[in-house]
Amino acid sequence: MVATLRKGRMMQEWNPTRRELFKAGGVGAAAAMLPSTVATGAAASSPSPDPSPERDGLITRAIPKTGERIPVIGLGTFMTFDTVSDRGRERLKRVAQEHWRAGGRVFDVSPLYGRSEINLGDFISEMGISDRAFLANKVWSTGEYLWDDSHAESNLRRSMRRLSRRRPIDLMQCHSLTNVDVVVPLLHAWKKEGRVRLIGVTHHEPAYFDLLADWVRRGDLDFVQVHYSIHTRVAEEKVLPAARETGTAVLVNMALEKARLHAVVGNRPVPDFAREFGIETWSQFFLKWVISNPDVTCVIPATSNPDHLAENVRAMRGPLPDPDTRERMVRYMEGIEGFDQIASMPWYPGKSYRGLVSRAQQAIDARSPWPS
Repeated sequence: MVATLRKGRMMQEWNPTRRELFKAGGVGAAAAMLPSTVATGAAASSPSPDPSPERDGLITRAIPKTGERIPVIGLGTFMTFDTVSDRGRERLKRVAQEHWRAGGRVFDVSPLYGRSEINLGDFISEMGISDRAFLANKVWSTGEYLWDDSHAESNLRRSMRRLSRRRPIDLMQCHSLTNVDVVVPLLHAWKKEGRVRLIGVTHHEPAYFDLLADWVRRGDLDFVQVHYSIHTRVAEEKVLPAARETGTAVLVNMALEKARLHAVVGNRPVPDFAREFGIETWSQFFLKWVISNPDVTCVIPATSNPDHLAENVRAMRGPLPDPDTRERMVRYMEGIEGFDQIASMPWYPGKSYRGLVSRAQQAIDARSPWPS
């Protein structure tokens, strides 16, 4: 996602758990460590079936162009993993550990996210999973002149080093369509050379979704990453149909609207009709709504809170809402005051992430007459 905190400038520290808000349980007994679910070479290949009975019930989806399966809940890192404090890093390490223990395999990161790439790289290296995890990274690059790839090349080498990666990055994405006419051909070159396994494009602003869908149709891509939630459903108009028609996997960002959905529902209990689908918390409610769309391959909610992570990964198990129930879920949310105002709310209401990105933004704000 674009590295702007324009909608996310919050000054008050706030760290409640959703258990405190909703009296929701955690993930329960952690799932056993699962074997890697990704191919180990440069070329994409289908993994061997996991014989472990602990895998039963874990919802996975196939990447259309390779056939390999990945769990439907991944872990995003924008803002949440951008911290320089030791205390913050310890909490984030627990988040990464619990994500893996619960069966999560996908981690999404970007050099643009301040310390996020460095922190994630340190954690997965200490966990011994640098080459087992499915890593989705990004290129945000222009170069010294048109078609110069020196910045992108440095980007890739630095990412490999930070992530302690000895095998190709699983997925490299053109971040927010930046310099897309140059970057997509370059990604194809990297894929041909065996430096990355899969390639894609991303965006989170609906204003760019027509262009995003156009690239899905003509870019010969493996993945598209898009903003999609029970509130923001515009991706259903063009992006998801384009992905379906071209066999392109879909990563979903902002499925929880950066905590704004939780802010709107407050301490309400989840509706009774949702409980028959194993939905006990609002995190499951929002995430299961997204992953019950068969066009969605994986959702990447971000969090810095281990308790919130435990709630998120519970959406990887149990039944999914059927189409009629999905419609009922939307209607239920439309009846809640403030739901129609989510797009105008600040990101992560009441919470401040004080990493490199927010510090840099504040420094420019102090100099600029035009506030971000």
